[in-house]
This record gives sequence, structure tokens and C-alpha cells, in this order.
Amino acid sequence: MSHVTQTSAAPRGHLAARGRSGQWAAWAFLAPVVLYLLVFYAYPLYRNVELSLRNYTVRSFVQGDAPFTGLANYAKVFADATFGPALWHTVVFTLVSLVFQFTAGLALALFFSKSFRLSATLRALFLVPWLLPLIVSASTWSWLLNSDSGLVNAALGWFGIGPVNWLTSPDWALWSVIIANVWIGIPFNLVVLYSGLQAIPAAVYEAAALDGANAWQRFWSVTFPLLRPVSAITVLLGLVYTLKVFDIIWIMTKGGPSGASTTFATWSYRLGFGNLVPSFGPGAAVGNLLIVTALVFGLVYIRVQRRQALA
Repeated sequence: MSHVTQTSAAPRGHLAARGRSGQWAAWAFLAPVVLYLLVFYAYPLYRNVELSLRNYTVRSFVQGDAPFTGLANYAKVFADATFGPALWHTVVFTLVSLVFQFTAGLALALFFSKSFRLSATLRALFLVPWLLPLIVSASTWSWLLNSDSGLVNAALGWFGIGPVNWLTSPDWALWSVIIANVWIGIPFNLVVLYSGLQAIPAAVYEAAALDGANAWQRFWSVTFPLLRPVSAITVLLGLVYTLKVFDIIWIMTKGGPSGASTTFATWSYRLGFGNLVPSFGPGAAVGNLLIVTALVFGLVYIRVQRRQALA
């Protein structure tokens, strides 16, 4: 009897040892990722929050003796005259960019979902704006929209339309950076939505056609609902990216003229690094407001996805 007990206990001990070995192996594989997240995400986020709660100057930034001020930097940001316009510009820049990027990307995805000659070549060409460095794209648009020698004003002149001060007029500066951002963001929407369309079974369209559905009905009743999960993640990622766009605006207008294209991203940079006497605390506070906004929308997306999964 004791021999049987020892024999049955041995496999259990062996399995337990293998289980512990597997756990250690899993943690070993996870360790680089966890270390990367801690060093490059958690620590900078902690430092940014800590920066916004203290009165940092250049001297105290080096020596590390900045006094604790609590939420004073946030109160200073909310009371600043730039807060209202910057908030409005951020909302307009984000929403208009998302609407046009998604609409154009979906239209192109539907166009390329039909097989035709040169389809793959044209799709590759549409990826060029996405592949170019942002500094190249923004500089190109600055040249195209130049008031004196820009190609856009030259084209308008052919139709008898006078030159437009795209980058130097308070009425046009924000729309100019929106145009550039939309052009850069369309390829991302095209790629993601095109992959989503390829995952929809052809049998669903065949059944809809047999039921007498026309092209619009097939899109609205079949394509759009089945594409909703992909559309949701596309919009969410586009939202997070667009909220923090800095390069395009700074290169094209630097947030001007007279703050006409200032968003939270450019305002945060100007407060922290764009002045002779930097305001590190308020600049970090503005940056944290952007992070909180992106986090709120991310949580809303997760909640909506859970409700759809339970429905």
C-alpha cells in the first residue's frame, strides 16, 4: 500500500515542479515587457504628475528642491486666458480630423475592396503619406500652402480666386493644419478598415443580394454593422493619436498666428520649453489633461465594447 502511495505521489510532485518551471518561464518572457513599460511609461508618467504638483524652475529642476504646490499649477492653467481657445482648437482639430479621416478611409477601403487592375499599386501609393516622416509631411504642406509661392494659391489663381493666407491668417491657420493632418491620417484608416472588410464573408453579401438589397442597403445593413468593431478601434486609436498631434502644428504654424491654431499639445510644449523662462509645472499640467482625456475615451470604448459583447 505504501508503495502505491509513493508511486502516485511522485507524478504529482513532478507535475507540480513542471508547473512551477512553466510559471518561471512565463515570468522570464514577461520581464522585458514589464521592465520596458515601467521604465518608458510608468516612470515618465509618474514624473510628469510629480512635475505638475510642484513649482519647478530651471534651478530647482536641476537640484530637485522644488516646493510642493498641490493643484496650484492646474488652477493656473484653468485661469489662463489661453485655456478656452486651446480647448476649443483641440476639440475642433480632433473631431474634424477624425470625421474626414474615417470617412475618406472608409470610402477608399470600399473602393479597393473591389478587385481591379492596379488595385494593389494604388493602395501602396496611398500609404506614402503614412510612411513619410512627419517633419517631411508638415514641411511639404507648409510649402504647398505658402501665401506667396505655394502651389495651392497658384492653382486657385488659375480659377480666378485670389491668394489665401493659409498659414498666417487667424481664420485659416487651424484649417490648414487640419487639412495636413487629415491627409496624413487617411492611410491608417484605409489599411485598418480594408482589413476589416476582407474579414466579412462574401456569403453574407450574396444572401443580401438574393433578398433584393441594393448597394446602399447592403452597405448600411451588412457592411457597416459587421465593420463596427474595427471601426470602433480605428476611431479610438485615431482619437488618441490626434489629441497629441504636435509636430504638424508646430512646424506649420507654431500654434499661431496669435494662438489661432494653439492646441493643448502645442501649449504644453510652449509652456515647458518655448519660453526663456519655462513654466515646467503648468506645462506638465496641460500634458496630464491630455492624458486624462485620452484615458477617459479609452475607458468609454472598453465599456461600450463590453456592452456589445453581452448584448
